[in-house]
Amino acid sequence: MAELRRDPVIGRWVIISTERAARPDQFKDIAEEEAMSPGEKCPFCEGNESMTAPEIYALRKHGTRPNGPGWEVRVIPSITPVLQIEGDLDRHGHGMYDLMSARGAHEIVVESPRHTDDFGLNAEQISKVINVSLDRIADLERDNRIKYVLFFKNYGKAAGGGHIKHARSQLIGTPVNLKRVKEELEGAKAYYDYKERCIFCDMMKQEMASGKRVISESKHFVAMAHYASRFPFETWIMPKKHSCDFYRMSRGEVPDLGFVMRDVLARMKKVLGDFPYNIVLHTAPFRRESNKKHYWETIDHDYHWHFEILPILTRVAGFEWGSGFYINPVPPEDAARMLNEIKA
Repeated sequence: MAELRRDPVIGRWVIISTERAARPDQFKDIAEEEAMSPGEKCPFCEGNESMTAPEIYALRKHGTRPNGPGWEVRVIPSITPVLQIEGDLDRHGHGMYDLMSARGAHEIVVESPRHTDDFGLNAEQISKVINVSLDRIADLERDNRIKYVLFFKNYGKAAGGGHIKHARSQLIGTPVNLKRVKEELEGAKAYYDYKERCIFCDMMKQEMASGKRVISESKHFVAMAHYASRFPFETWIMPKKHSCDFYRMSRGEVPDLGFVMRDVLARMKKVLGDFPYNIVLHTAPFRRESNKKHYWETIDHDYHWHFEILPILTRVAGFEWGSGFYINPVPPEDAARMLNEIKA
């Protein structure tokens, strides 16, 4: 029978629809091949640096010069930015409505100089991308207009990856806190106010004790299929040590995170093929005197940063948009079992 499951953090309900139970091979046709036009050059490949805006930052081999070959990870501004870095916020009202200028930051993190590299299969390269992202978030924190930086990755056309199949992720700095993160912050605070414990730590400890939904584990991190998964094979990666700020993590733990992320993605690829997915990072917002909120009084104790890996294997349609429910045809216990049967 189908089950309704409640996300313990934000209270959202999902339908785990066993009547619609799906096998992994049923999802393989959703992956759409991305193709560049004949003769089109990839602007993200090494040697084509002149095709992009000047780099903001790069992890480079010793002795190489900016905006030329020799880089390992390269950060450039988006050519179609969601938010512009130049200008003031200009907050004002229009009758009952509030608005401001679309100011912030939008950066592309080119994850490898090689066009054919697969981010999900190289733990060392994942670690380099994480380190570069930590550096960029630390720099963007200095901009008082920016309250939050969202790291995310779109892989595959169905996930918004575009037509150029070159490994890349994005950083968007926003002048407001994100609604989804606010919901997590408020849910975590309510739980902490009642139990004086972090809800994410409690959830992680219970999952590790039962083992039913744990997919990968290392010294510092654990990956688990979320109890109230919105999507088939949805997986969360969390630090075992309580921390609300991703951008304050120890650099010594980065290779461990790279290992776990690679392990999960490699297992998924063996089960699902070349599937489209999104990765998003949820971490605490920047905390300054000018934008303190009531739920930040205990944020160091009640919130817990995490990555969410969201395979795009089903379509969100009218019922989901109209109701706020998600329908997941693969119980997370089954997803974890299938992934644990695979050697990464």
